[in-house]
Order: sequence, then C-alpha cells, then structure tokens
Amino acid sequence: MAKLYFRHGTMDSAKTLNLLAVAHNYRSQGKRVLLVKPRTDDRFGAAAIRSRAGIEAEADMLVDDSTRLDPADFRGIDCVLVDEAQFLSPALVEQLRALTQGGPPVICYGLRTDFRTGLFPGSRRLLELADSIEEVKVTCQFCNRKAIFNLRMQASDAPTSERAAVLDGPQVELGGNDRYAPACFACYNARTGLFPRLAE
Repeated sequence: MAKLYFRHGTMDSAKTLNLLAVAHNYRSQGKRVLLVKPRTDDRFGAAAIRSRAGIEAEADMLVDDSTRLDPADFRGIDCVLVDEAQFLSPALVEQLRALTQGGPPVICYGLRTDFRTGLFPGSRRLLELADSIEEVKVTCQFCNRKAIFNLRMQASDAPTSERAAVLDGPQVELGGNDRYAPACFACYNARTGLFPRLAE
C-alpha cells in the first residue's frame, strides 16, 4: 500500500520549492505526477503553484470542501503532490488517505499551525493519519534559532523588525512576506506576549 506523507514547515521554509523539485524529479524519470492545490489559495492565480524563489507550475486539480475524489482520475499516476495542505478539510484528508489503498503515494506540504499557534483542521488530520511526518526547516527571521511559528504582522511598508504582531483576525488570511514571518518561540513570544512567564 502506498503512503500518505505530511511535510510541514513555517512560512518561508521552501515547502513549495520542495514540492516542485519532487515533481521535476518524477517527471525527469518519465513518471506521471498530479499536482493538487486548494481552491482557497488564489494568491498567484487560480491554478498557479508558485514558490517564493519564482519557480511555478500549474495545478492539475483544484479542490475544496465539496470535492469528492474519483479513484479513476488517479489511474496511471505515480505520485500525488498537494500544496498548501493546511487548507484541506479533514474529510478531504481522509479521502487522500483512502486513495493510497491501491493508488499512488500522496505527499502533502503545508503549515502545521496558524499565527496563533493553533493547528489548522487539515494539518491536524494529516498529523493523525500520515504514515510519515517530516519537518521542512528554516531559521527564525529575527535570530538564528529554528523557526516553529508563523508570526502575522500588520500590513506596512516598514521593515519586518518594526512591524507590530497581530493576534486577532480570521485563521485563514492569505499573504506572503508582507504579512508573515517565520519565528522561533522566543522571538514570537517577545512580539506577541502570548505566553507570559510563570511566576517564580
């Protein structure tokens, strides 16, 4: 039976670049890859999968909460690659899990947590169901420690270090480096105060 993979990382950890590199490797071997992305992510156009390095490809399939996967659409496919998997519904993650029974491996790339450090519903289900969970690592934007959180900031032309952190608003708010920064626990907490020190 094929496997379900979840490769997670903070903003700016090159998840999409990794996905596109995997797609290239499969295709260079003459294998068929199906690129999937949530319809919600329309930052670069409806079907565009684009990395911050400027490399992009067109998605073969757009999905949303109403999507019902048909195994017939995956016959002859060697691998399914899913971008922005945090936006998937738990039900769709379950369909991808079921697809691996007799179908191709499915590799999902996405954020683990939102800007308030809470799990996205799609990411939670992937953590529960994936055969393999891997972290795509990047350093904090403000120091050299490993980033584990996604800091949302006020929209501004000011440098990142001068922008105020935001803790209110909807869980899903599309944006790039203009709105988000990868941060370690210490730098995230210094800017948000979300985790006050315990009294001694």
